[in-house]
Amino acid sequence: MSVAAEVLDYECVDTEQVPPALRDSALQGASSGPAMLAYFAAGILLGVLFVRSEVASWFRIQEMFRFQSLHMYGIIGSAVVVAGLSLVIIRRLGVRTLHGEPIELTPKQWGAGQVRGARYWMGGSVFGLGWALIGACPGPMFALIGSGLGVMAAGLLAAMAGTWSYGVVQRYLPH
Repeated sequence: MSVAAEVLDYECVDTEQVPPALRDSALQGASSGPAMLAYFAAGILLGVLFVRSEVASWFRIQEMFRFQSLHMYGIIGSAVVVAGLSLVIIRRLGVRTLHGEPIELTPKQWGAGQVRGARYWMGGSVFGLGWALIGACPGPMFALIGSGLGVMAAGLLAAMAGTWSYGVVQRYLPH
């Protein structure tokens, strides 16, 4: 079985959105040497940016959760504004992917349970609790480990264990 066929067996959301005729080329292009080098370079650049802007600073994160500083709120707020503007531009200009497919943004499914949107606020609460306890978001954890804070490896292992646990119980949860 080819690598592309193995990846398609996992029913990744990203590959489901790619038309069947383009799936193999999209998977091969994303796994090519130059693409992996670009991802690696972008990751290093993002890590440096996290460390230099103090987004990865445990002290800044604690200040945010204690409402002692606006530093992190300013960074998060500017990210929300940039994301919002980017979505408006994508919709208005009809931006397409590298393979030519239109980018379609589907609305969130709030669920039909007794409490609509429960999966979002419950998941966000668990994520925020973990963020507050470890003092790092999952993205900056790699930057923190890379900058010499080896103790963040415990947080990374905990995040991986949580992700694995979700994968095990996912089929039993209401989606």
